[in-house]
Amino acid sequence: MTAKKPTADTKKPRPETKKSPADSQPSDAGDGLGGGTTASRFEAFRDLAQARARGQMVFLPRHLTGHERRRHVRQTIREDHEKRIANKDEEAVAKFDKLHKSVFSFFRGTCLLFYRDIAGEDAWMPTVLTLGDVHPENFGVMPSVDNVPIFGPNDFDESFYAPFTWDLKRGATAFMIGAGAEGGKGRKKQRRIAACFVSGYIDAMEQLAADSSEQYQQMRQDNAPTLIRKLIEDSLEDRSHWLARKYHDEYSWGFKADDEHVPITHRLPEFQRALERFVEDNGVEIPDRAGELRVKDVCKRLGQGTASLGLPRYYLKVEGPRQDGTDDIIIEFKHARRSALDGLTPPCDYVVDGDAGRISHAQAVLLVGGDRFYGAAEVDGVAFMVRERAPFRDDIDLDDLSGKQWKKYARICGRSLAQAHALSDEAGLVDHDIEPEILASIGPRELFVDDIISFADDAAQRVREDHEHFRADHELGAFRFIDRVFR
Repeated sequence: MTAKKPTADTKKPRPETKKSPADSQPSDAGDGLGGGTTASRFEAFRDLAQARARGQMVFLPRHLTGHERRRHVRQTIREDHEKRIANKDEEAVAKFDKLHKSVFSFFRGTCLLFYRDIAGEDAWMPTVLTLGDVHPENFGVMPSVDNVPIFGPNDFDESFYAPFTWDLKRGATAFMIGAGAEGGKGRKKQRRIAACFVSGYIDAMEQLAADSSEQYQQMRQDNAPTLIRKLIEDSLEDRSHWLARKYHDEYSWGFKADDEHVPITHRLPEFQRALERFVEDNGVEIPDRAGELRVKDVCKRLGQGTASLGLPRYYLKVEGPRQDGTDDIIIEFKHARRSALDGLTPPCDYVVDGDAGRISHAQAVLLVGGDRFYGAAEVDGVAFMVRERAPFRDDIDLDDLSGKQWKKYARICGRSLAQAHALSDEAGLVDHDIEPEILASIGPRELFVDDIISFADDAAQRVREDHEHFRADHELGAFRFIDRVFR
């Protein structure tokens, strides 16, 4: 990863404009299918985003209707899953089946579709390091650097430097869709819940602008709101029980084989070397609980995630100091792919090279005192992001939330997002105080909230219509094929 933060005496570097091989490939590129024969609209959308950012009046995909919109949805999803479709990946089929069943899952699994609809938008707004995929289930409980449970944003796969409003627009849309699909709330209540998310963001940003406390705040069991404290308490489980329940074979040594875990013990030496390189390259301070960092077994993890379903993911079992299987550590290697925002944001001075490096950079910036094993690694030339699995990693059960709890949770997530954005000028690349800029750009609060909610209302309806297009296409076998250019 290379990431440079401009200083007051140094002019910020302009983003690289020369095309790279990845620029002409869709997000799942790299399957060796012959490049030029595979249809990609990456460059066309990059040009569209840049034109929009310059203030030109351009036609966006969200203006499409009827069959033309259906074709756009089909092409975008095919493009975004090119490698998985071409390789006839069974998990890709499982992902499409999952998206078919639920509009909320569809929204979560089609980030590229959402961002192509806002290509180049809000170019005049302050730039921050965005999460990229804000939704109610991308906040949760996870291990801190001290191996205690904390609550905050827990998914940085789509992170990218972009206008701060992009996270608010996706988050507000997500809360509307989630409250409707998972919570059974009507349109008026959906709007109120989404408004709580945006209001929570503004409230927290005002506080952070006044006290600059973003570097020190950490939501733990002892200081969390009741709703989050209950989530943390419910997530706690003894490590030995957790390992026995989820991972151990009958000897408490290797991984058990089931529908989710496929042991690949023959690759143990390879992943031992990869883990050692990761620790060295990322400067990880090995905690005592990791023992001698000895990998006991490796498995391929199946069926996890929504957007990432079908991408390679591996678990490493690291032997703990007791050497009896009761205190082992589980380290995850997850394939890192290009952000859905890449090529769609307004031109930006802040660039982080490499997908795994970008994700690792985002976690280090946006989460105070996060997982010490979070970072970037490479296995056989493929980029992976690395993190620790823990007994207390968990997220909210949306089905169980009452109307009042939906509003409280939305406000909490809005506040958490504001803290993450405020950290962009601390550990991130932003070289000036960002909170006052964000507050100034918001202007009249009621108008800003109304603008975001109105956008989200339109976007949520578009997602529902897109989901129907997707369902019809999926039932006709559309996603067993990729688009190719024939001459």
